[in-house]
Amino acid sequence: MGRTFIGIRTVIGGLAGGGVLYLVGFLFWGTPLSTLAFSKVDDAANAQLQAALAQGLTQSGTGTYHIPWPSSPQGTVLHGRGPIATIHFNTQGFAPVDSASLLTGLVLALITGVLIALGLTFAGVRTFGERVRIVVLLSLAATLYLDIGQPVFNHYGAGYFIYTFVADVLGLSAAGIVIARWFMSGADAGVTRH
Repeated sequence: MGRTFIGIRTVIGGLAGGGVLYLVGFLFWGTPLSTLAFSKVDDAANAQLQAALAQGLTQSGTGTYHIPWPSSPQGTVLHGRGPIATIHFNTQGFAPVDSASLLTGLVLALITGVLIALGLTFAGVRTFGERVRIVVLLSLAATLYLDIGQPVFNHYGAGYFIYTFVADVLGLSAAGIVIARWFMSGADAGVTRH
C-alpha cells in the first residue's frame, strides 16, 4: 500500500514554477518581442478601425464578437463572402502595460505552477527524466489543441497563434522542469512506501 505525499516542497516548487512561467510569459508578451505576434496597420487605418469599433460595438459592450454572425441567412452569406473577424473588444481603454493585469497574471501563473507541481506529485514518477517527459508532452498536447486549434477551426492567419503556442509550450515546460528538478525528490515525487 502507498499514499501520495504532498509536502511543503511541492507547494514551494509550484510557486517557483509559477514564477518561471510568469517570467517566460513576460518575455514573450511584455517586451518588444510581442510585436512578432501581431499584424499591424498604419495610424490612419488604426483611427478608422477604432472609430468603426466605437460606433458599431460600444452599445453592445465589452466582449468577444464573431463578425459577421452567421445565424441568419444574410449573416451566412456575409460570412461566406468575407472578410470575417473575431474581435476581443473593450469599451474602455487601458495602459498597454496594465499593472492590475500584471498582478492578476502573476497570481494566475502561481496557481498554474502549484497545479503542475500537484500533477507531478500525483503522477507518481520518481526520476527527473520521466517528469520532464510528462511536463513537455502535456504542455505540447494542451497548447497544440488550444492554441493551434484556433486557426485550424476558425481559418485565421496562423502567425499569432504559432507565437502563442511557442510562448505557452516554453513557459509551461520551463515551469514544470524547474519544479521537477529542484523541488521534487524521489520521496515526494509520487507514492511513498510504508
